[in-house]
Amino acid sequence: QVQLVESGGELVQAGGSLRLSCAASGRTFSRYAMGWFRQAPGKEREFVAAISWGGGRTRYADSVKGRFTISRDNAKNTMYLQMNSLKPEDTAVYYCAAGLDGPADSWTRYDYWGQGTQVTVSS
Repeated sequence: QVQLVESGGELVQAGGSLRLSCAASGRTFSRYAMGWFRQAPGKEREFVAAISWGGGRTRYADSVKGRFTISRDNAKNTMYLQMNSLKPEDTAVYYCAAGLDGPADSWTRYDYWGQGTQVTVSS
């Protein structure tokens, strides 16, 4: 089993940057593909980015491509999401997730989820 804890969310002005972290427990972190999803109030959960177990493959939602970068450090059991050029429409709760099959863009492919971290981008 994997337990995930997100951090790094905060209030930032449009055009600014944030780095989210997802810390995983357990010694099997490197076996899992990882993903970031987000959910804004009144909207469905949305795929943001995903990375393979070894970090060699990544995929992004079109809405964040070129602005966000996903990465992982298996030695530290941690995944990151570097977010640049933030826009008000990026405001959401961001969740990290782990799954054995990936990098996948469907939330149904993930087995473990964190509690989320709030990102708010002011205009």
